[in-house]
Amino acid sequence: MKSIYKIFSIAVFALAAVSCSNDDDFNQIPTQQEPDFSGTYAQNDQMGRPAVNTVFVSSSSKDMFNTTIPTDQNAAFQSMFETNLTGLSPAYANPGDQNALGQDATAFTSLLATDVLNVSLDGTTTFYDGTNVLTGRALADDVITVELLLIFGGEDFSENPSLSDDHVDANDKPFLTSFPYLASPW
Repeated sequence: MKSIYKIFSIAVFALAAVSCSNDDDFNQIPTQQEPDFSGTYAQNDQMGRPAVNTVFVSSSSKDMFNTTIPTDQNAAFQSMFETNLTGLSPAYANPGDQNALGQDATAFTSLLATDVLNVSLDGTTTFYDGTNVLTGRALADDVITVELLLIFGGEDFSENPSLSDDHVDANDKPFLTSFPYLASPW
C-alpha cells in the first residue's frame, strides 16, 4: 500500500510541479507546460508482487533483478528463489511438499521469479479471495498475508501459523469510492 501511495504522491507532485509557477503576478495567466521526458531513464525497482523481491533476491543481486526484464527473470533468478524459499520455509522441507496452490518449491518459485502482476481480463481481479489466486490486485487485498500463507502455510494454510500472517487486516483509513481511490494522507 505504501508503494502505491508513494507512486501516486510522486505523480500528483509531478503534475503540480508542471503546472505551478513562482510568478506572483496575478495579471498573467501562466502557460501550461508539458513534462519533459527527454533524456535517459533507468529502471531502479520493480515490485509487481510486493515483498517477493525483498525476501527472495539476495542483497548482492537486487540491482540486477530490478533491471532485468520480466521475460528473463525466471531463467536468471528461479534457482535463487527456490534456494531461499526452501531455506526459509519448513512447508517446503521435503521434496514434493506443496502449497495451497498445489505447487512444489520449483513451480512456486518459477511463478514468483517473474515479477509481474497478472490481470484477469474476464474474471475476478484479486490477489487471493479463497478461490481466485494472482488474477490481479484490488486495493483492499491483504497481499502480504497471502504471500506469507503461500510461503509458510503449506498445503492447507495451516502449517506455521505464527509465520503466515502479518496481522494487518485493513488499511489504516478507508479507501475512497471514486478516483483516486486511495485514502487521503495523514
